[in-house]
Amino acid sequence: MSRYTYPRELRLLTPADFQNVFNNPPVKAVSNEFTFLAKPNQREHPRMGVTVSKKNAKRAVDRNRIKRIIRETYRLKQHKLPGFDIIVIAKPGVMKLDNQALRELLDYLWRKLGKRCNQYLLK
Repeated sequence: MSRYTYPRELRLLTPADFQNVFNNPPVKAVSNEFTFLAKPNQREHPRMGVTVSKKNAKRAVDRNRIKRIIRETYRLKQHKLPGFDIIVIAKPGVMKLDNQALRELLDYLWRKLGKRCNQYLLK
């Protein structure tokens, strides 16, 4: 049975983990509001990190709302993703979306990223 939790081993925690993905990520999924970067890891499960800058979401409550929804959608999609380290970067247009539109866009981007990661592994 699949577990839908978000423990520490499913997160990018250190700056070195983030920098590893930022350096030449082979897989990307992009929209006007988000950029997803992914790089294969040596684990059997994906790990994720999130960046939402003050420039894109001025108030802490807005940054936290965006990060909470990103983590929630990842938690539900994690079992469909291969072993990649993933960074989700929020872009300036993210504040124009309400919670429902944010979830729908993120669901679409997770599916897109999953397909591209699987295609990358088949090369």
